[in-house]
Amino acid sequence: MTVADHVLVGVAALAGGGVNALAGGGTLITFPAIVATGVSVKAANITNTVALCPGYFGGTYAQRKDLEAQRHRLPLFAVAAGLGGLTGSLLLLATSDAVFKKLIPFLILAAVTLLFFQDRLKPKTATTVHEAHRPGLRELVPIYAVSIYGGYFGAGLGIMTLAVLGLLIDDLFTRVNALKQAISFVVNTCAAIFLSFSGKVQWSLAAVMAVAALIGGSLGGHLAGRLPPKKLRLVVICFGFVIGVVYMVRAFR
Repeated sequence: MTVADHVLVGVAALAGGGVNALAGGGTLITFPAIVATGVSVKAANITNTVALCPGYFGGTYAQRKDLEAQRHRLPLFAVAAGLGGLTGSLLLLATSDAVFKKLIPFLILAAVTLLFFQDRLKPKTATTVHEAHRPGLRELVPIYAVSIYGGYFGAGLGIMTLAVLGLLIDDLFTRVNALKQAISFVVNTCAAIFLSFSGKVQWSLAAVMAVAALIGGSLGGHLAGRLPPKKLRLVVICFGFVIGVVYMVRAFR
């Protein structure tokens, strides 16, 4: 890897971290940047998963106060999310490079679709706090299923998790959003720990991206009230759609 490669992924991670804080969809920027350095799509996906861990931790820590009211849900949700993340990462390693290359455009376009319908997928804001109860299979199975996707690819995981939580529980949006962030953190961390032993992580790229994404996320948080997230999201959607079409042409030509 050259210095230029590290600069490229660093800039992409900086932008991706900021975009995640403002609108979501940062993976649609970071993933193609890694591939552009010459890394295979499968190794790029694995490297991206590992590099995202600090960003997910930062987001979860920032919302820790809203998680205090989720103590009755979080432990079991975390178990389901961790098992799902591990299942997804196992499926990823079991998928050949050739097959994954053909799946990538569909996964990217699915993430773009989720981003496009993000506002409609957001749960309605509850105005009152409802009685707390421990989650059962009705709640845990969907979280496990969503987490499998997160461990396999991950783009759009937060949006998908938020949509599922909105169907499963009725609580204040800030609390649901904090729970979403924690679940995403568990999914990504479990998958990243497992994938770290795969021999496919480009560690120098992952290190640069982790630092840059943290900085980008911090900058994005400070700019959250100044930049229009809907317009920024539209830019990411258009970029992701073009990337998805390009990968589709490359995979099936």
